[in-house]
Amino acid sequence: MDIAQIIILSLLQGFTEFLPVSSSAHLILIPIITGWTDQGMSFDLAAHLGTLIAVSIFFRDDLKKLIYAAPGIRKRDASFPDHKKLLHMLLMATIPVMIVGFFGQDFVRTELRGAHVIATSTVFFAIVLWAADVYGKREREMFSLNSRDALLVGLAQAVALVPGVSRSGITISLALMLGFSREAASRFSFLLAIPVILAAVSLEFMTIVTSAREMHWGFLCLTTAVSAAAAYLCISIFLSLIEKIGMLPFVIYRLLLGVALFVYLV
Repeated sequence: MDIAQIIILSLLQGFTEFLPVSSSAHLILIPIITGWTDQGMSFDLAAHLGTLIAVSIFFRDDLKKLIYAAPGIRKRDASFPDHKKLLHMLLMATIPVMIVGFFGQDFVRTELRGAHVIATSTVFFAIVLWAADVYGKREREMFSLNSRDALLVGLAQAVALVPGVSRSGITISLALMLGFSREAASRFSFLLAIPVILAAVSLEFMTIVTSAREMHWGFLCLTTAVSAAAAYLCISIFLSLIEKIGMLPFVIYRLLLGVALFVYLV
């Protein structure tokens, strides 16, 4: 890849990782549409690392409280009772995607990366997002999460391994269905991304190391920096506007993208 391709794909990854539009679908489709070679696992590692850095910096205050709330950490686990509960909910919601990802990642990579799958899931889960936003009560706040909520959101997150579904899209949709406000649903979804992205980065790193692939450090650093900046900006703007604009703009975008893909496939 040349520098222009790296910047375009890094911006795309950063801006779409936390929007309910599926970053993986966009990164799969761009090479198909443009004829570019697949960006490869090294790029995926650097881009995911960038988004992990961005979300960790943005939620640094919550992360600090979550760390202090962990049992045995400086004996301060009683200092942040809400975050102690939130930590348990995050861990519970992460388990399903870890199990499904561990046993099903090869199937997803080989069988579910086709344009037809992406087009179908893009349209179907646009409708799901719309229904959740329109019919959800939007009354609950993030710290009202319970074990049932966490498990259901976690199971929904596991479905997002299918390209086109969108991890943030389906977790926000499920949280909205459970009665959470748009901001609360989004914040939990973004915090939930941290352990998931961390696991993905660790797995990609181990795969690259064991396969002894060549690493172009300059390009990888550029990818990480650009995706981190784009993701941080995206999170900031999204959370500041989501209660005002709702999910309709993303629903419309997904529907247009899905229709365009079906037309392209024909």
